[in-house]
Amino acid sequence: MIRKTLNTLMASLLAGTLGSVALAAPAQAGGSLSITLAPKNAKQQRAMQAGLAIYAISQGIKGGSIKQKGVGNMAGLLQNGHGNLGIVHQEGKGHNGTVQQNGNGNSYGLFQFGKKTNGHVAQNGNGNSGATFQFGW
Repeated sequence: MIRKTLNTLMASLLAGTLGSVALAAPAQAGGSLSITLAPKNAKQQRAMQAGLAIYAISQGIKGGSIKQKGVGNMAGLLQNGHGNLGIVHQEGKGHNGTVQQNGNGNSYGLFQFGKKTNGHVAQNGNGNSGATFQFGW
């Protein structure tokens, strides 16, 4: 009962704080939001690698790919090692993104949407994985 009350109180405080910040902040003409997913354990690592592998298979990717749909985008992919999967996927305009992998068995996906996002990832070591999603406006 006490825990439920505390959870309700915390949720109310958080909602109130976020609501007042949203009302006080002026509207921005441009900006971006980035979400990075990084596995914290072996189970999450395998799930992330499986998800990126499924995406790669569905797109016909072997080892690495740069896919751009839009104008004014720049992308790079550098891989040093064996068995790496690197993906840079850009849709929109004015994106800048790179993935650099040093080691073996790494996988990473950088996905950029909207306009004018900027993302650069470097993976060092073996068997690492992750993904970044960026949205620009």
